This record gives sequence, C-alpha cells and structure tokens, in this order.
Amino acid sequence: MQSGLPLQGADDGTGQESDEIGTGRQRASVIRVGIGSNFWTDLYHHALTTSWPRFLGWSTIAYVAINLGFALLYRLCNAHINNAADLDLLSLFFFSVQTFSTVGYGVMAPTGHMANALVSVEALLGMMINALSTGVVFARFSRPRAQILFSHIGVISQRASPAALCIRLANSRKSAVLAMEAELSLSQFVIGEGGYPTRIFTRLALLQSQMPELRFTETLVHPIDSASPLAILSVEQLDATYAEILVTVRGTDEATGQAVLLQHGYDHAKMIKGMRFVDMVVQDASGNYRVDYRRLHDIEQEAEAAA
Repeated sequence: MQSGLPLQGADDGTGQESDEIGTGRQRASVIRVGIGSNFWTDLYHHALTTSWPRFLGWSTIAYVAINLGFALLYRLCNAHINNAADLDLLSLFFFSVQTFSTVGYGVMAPTGHMANALVSVEALLGMMINALSTGVVFARFSRPRAQILFSHIGVISQRASPAALCIRLANSRKSAVLAMEAELSLSQFVIGEGGYPTRIFTRLALLQSQMPELRFTETLVHPIDSASPLAILSVEQLDATYAEILVTVRGTDEATGQAVLLQHGYDHAKMIKGMRFVDMVVQDASGNYRVDYRRLHDIEQEAEAAA
C-alpha cells in the first residue's frame, strides 16, 4: 500500500465510493456517501493522475470521435468540399483531421457559406483542444517524481537497548534529493468521544529526521523506548485499530529544483524482530565503493551483542 490515506475506490453509480483502511491481516472498507461522480468537474485532475495507457487511449478515442462528428456534420449539412468525392465520409473525416489540427494541405478546401462556417467552428475548437492537450501532456511530464525506493519490510533491531525499528530507503537516480526530511507516523482508526470513528496519527521519533541530501541510501531508525507507542500498545491493540506505519519523505530534486513528496505505508505486523538489513555499500578489490540496489530488501540475522 503506497499511501496511508484511504485508497480512492470506484463510484458504484449510487453516489458512493468504497475505500479501504488497514493493511495485511486487518482491513476494513469505508464507504463515502453523497459525493457523487466528479469526473467532468475535475477532469484536469483525472487527466493528470490516470495511467499513461488510459490517458492515451481516451485521447485517441476523443480525437477520432470529434473528427468523425464533424465529418458527419459536413455530410448532413451537404457542405461542399473541393476534391472530396460526393461527400464521401472517409474523405470528409480526413478533411476534418486536417482542419482540426490546422494542417491544411490545400488539396481539399471548403466552398460556400455552410462549409466555411463549419470549418471556422472546427478550427477554433481544434486550436483550443490542441492547446489544452499540450498543456496536460507537459504537466504530466513535468510533475516532480523522486525515484525513492522503500524496503518491502521493516526490521526491529534488538541488539541494543532500547530496540529500534529500522526502515531503509534508497535514491535510484543519479541526482540527489536535497534538504530531505523524513517523518515516521503510526496511523490508527479508533472510536473517539461520542462513539464516532476517527483516524489519529502519532509521530514516531527518529534518531535523524533531517539530512542534507539523499544520494544513495539511508536507514530511518525509531528507538522503541518507553515513550514509543510501539512499546505501549500490544499486537492485539494495533490489529484492532488497523494500525499502519507511514513514512513521509520531503525534499528538493537536485536536477529540477522542484519539491518532492512521497509516502509509503507498512503493516505493523510485517516488522521482523532480531534482524538487520544487509549492507548495500561494499568496497571492491580496487578500493572503489559500490551501492548494490539489489540488496535493498535483503535482511539477515543479527549478531549477538558482545558480553
């Protein structure tokens, strides 16, 4: 689960949307009621957040539908287009494509008031849609996305006292994430005053939450001392509140100067005790250091502490 916030579900057609809270063994559904569908009123957001295959697919469908619609209008209105044989629908479709994209090869041209009126409307619509489409495509490409990788699991080191929760992350790009801040939180779904369910977030203190840069790899460490909720709450209590451990990372991309924000969620039950992460940074025979990203998720048994 990539986000500690409820996952947005699909509208079932009744003005309801289903979400999920919790991970792993404990999961529950949350139904949003009364918000309805906001697809057309929030079309720009949908265009930015949908997947590339879906975006390109719907763009192609809309492009073909608009040009086919104008081709049918030319035919129904008996608009005369030079070199379009007998109002042939395929010829009118290609003429519409040329007009919509403002290419205008000159082989086919409108004659008469009706044809020129339709061409004027389509040319105006084409310029507007092409401008909007260019802006959306640019916005999708220019959105800041830091390529920060999170370990699949967390480990609880018991070699020192107090024990410590460790989560590893790594930067897979050559450019660093500057002025990085990391925050660890415990998310719980509880019944508050008055019997109403609510979601609470408890910050888990880190040994180091601010770093000048993240260029290769870093391990976030939370001491499980007497003040830590992980030491106070039992496994049963954590299960009952659909507990998640959320990692939020903020920083500035070195290459673009844009702010980046990522969040990753962990099931509290997937924190493995008595283990440590395998070292990712190793020195080879020539004295150079290598960062092996294949080891990001690898763990091993902790060595026993010296007496």
